[in-house]
Amino acid sequence: MTIDPLKTSTKDIFKILTSSVVPRPIAMVSTKDAKGQVNLSPFSFFNVFSAAPPLCVFSPARRGRDGSTKHTLDNLQTLKECTISMVSFEMVHQTSLSSSEYERGVNEYIKAGLTEEASKKISVPYIKESPISFECKVNQIIELSDAPGAGNLVLAEIVMIHVNVQFISADNTISFDKMRLVGRMGSNQYIKAFGESLFDVPKPSVELGIGFDALPEAIKKSTVLSGNDLAQLASVDKLPSETQVNEYKLTMLSDLFIEHQDDSKMLEKQLHQKAKVLINKNRFEDALMCLLSFND
Repeated sequence: MTIDPLKTSTKDIFKILTSSVVPRPIAMVSTKDAKGQVNLSPFSFFNVFSAAPPLCVFSPARRGRDGSTKHTLDNLQTLKECTISMVSFEMVHQTSLSSSEYERGVNEYIKAGLTEEASKKISVPYIKESPISFECKVNQIIELSDAPGAGNLVLAEIVMIHVNVQFISADNTISFDKMRLVGRMGSNQYIKAFGESLFDVPKPSVELGIGFDALPEAIKKSTVLSGNDLAQLASVDKLPSETQVNEYKLTMLSDLFIEHQDDSKMLEKQLHQKAKVLINKNRFEDALMCLLSFND
């Protein structure tokens, strides 16, 4: 299926985009209006885009039904300050409640049962219950159009960071499991960014990985190994030598070769399955020594 945005309604494009670009982090953005009244609202069109200067970007889009602007954008055009607080699982329903379209001047901190914490460098408070919050000064607001659903890119420079110490691990790093952050999916769905949802992807070798093209065709055509498996094999900086392969097979795989000496197809399948197990243990060189053959 192909979709032409010019021939598709904004409502449908929104559904497609928010179901495709997932998961998205959630920014709980706090602002103040000209009267000093506090506003709080969540945005999942949000991310960090620079470390020097430290910069967040989020988009308070125009309302899809009539193109009107949201209180957050109106406030930022008056007072170019905001705080951005991250959303933990423990406050996800309060976050959702704060997205309700209350009248201007209504404090969503109160409506959502969240606590205002005074900032150090700006006048806008941040959420005390949040694991991490940023004090920001707005560098630029880029209005994309005045059409319903149009985004307004807010470039917010981080001038102070608040991290709750209970979410710091013994090695002085931020613990994802302790923070228990959530992300936004499409429709009404969210995702947990902790626990079993987390997994490691080992970095390629410090040296340049050999790449897919350097793997023998017999390995690339494996019916057992996935693209992810092959990518991990291709991340090594060099293939094992013929001597290494022969010694490994003699010492580690001799029983397998004897068992399937009369069935080459079964032997190949067993070697590829063993290699897959080794890959899952991050033993890429051993996996390659299972698979490589210098007999051709």
